[in-house]
Amino acid sequence: MSTAYISHLDCLQHEMGQHHPECPERLQAIEDQLILSRIDYFFTRISPPLATEDQLALIHTQEHIQRIKALSPKEGYSSIDGDTNMNPHTWNAALRSAGGAIAAVDAVMQGEVKNAFTCLRPPGHHAEPDQAMGFCFFNNIAIAAKHAMEQYGLERVAIVDFDVHHGNGTEAAFKDDPRVLMCSYFQHPFYPYTKTNPNLPNMLNVPLPAYSAGEAVREVIELQWLPRLREFKPQFIFISAGFDAHREDDMGQMGLVEADYAWMTRQLMIIAKETAEGRIVSCLEGGYNLSALARSVVAHLKELADL
Repeated sequence: MSTAYISHLDCLQHEMGQHHPECPERLQAIEDQLILSRIDYFFTRISPPLATEDQLALIHTQEHIQRIKALSPKEGYSSIDGDTNMNPHTWNAALRSAGGAIAAVDAVMQGEVKNAFTCLRPPGHHAEPDQAMGFCFFNNIAIAAKHAMEQYGLERVAIVDFDVHHGNGTEAAFKDDPRVLMCSYFQHPFYPYTKTNPNLPNMLNVPLPAYSAGEAVREVIELQWLPRLREFKPQFIFISAGFDAHREDDMGQMGLVEADYAWMTRQLMIIAKETAEGRIVSCLEGGYNLSALARSVVAHLKELADL
């Protein structure tokens, strides 16, 4: 079976103003690198549906959903916070992004593909059940994980977040749900400046200092993530795939390279094959240096597709 690659033109229409780092060019750079690397034809392309409001409500409060809907402007921009804006196309792009994550779960669970990557925006892992923030409106990965549990009766799912920023929204969504194990590393202290709770039994969120490079990250994964994942035995692995810890990305101050993302993906695929019948859905989060982002996504996809 092949790997699904899920994208949609609606996600190019969402933009938050001139020079904003979370821009449509991110997706275009990835598509260009797929072609340059001559791997674009290896994937099963899936066009995602719009998520329904009921699907958003798997994670988000009705008040939050209706607030975002009401803030959608007919022209210009409306502000969510200091760095998160909506234009007239943002609502549809956000529904596509969440809908793509759900479609990825369905395609994997129904045996149409072995795993999936959603090349969609806006990202999602900062969106809390009742709050949008940090370029994120709805928490795509959390919605997908909840959908997998509710629709397919899965009892244990793992969410692995390798963005340079802490996935505060994902932690908030599942901190009291023993069916979910979340593993992450992130630069600390750094946005969103949330205090992770080390006493939560299902949260393994590891802060790392600025300028940490691949060796430090691999040590965290080998000594902490992998033993915990094997103990937990997830039936599905979800990846919040942020590539802004790359050494060329000025959004953070970490030092990863493409080979680190490939190695991480390989380790997660081994766990997925051991406990989850290979089931993985990966959703794009951060990554703002266009060249580094595109090269890192290709490295990630090559591993997912066994290329």
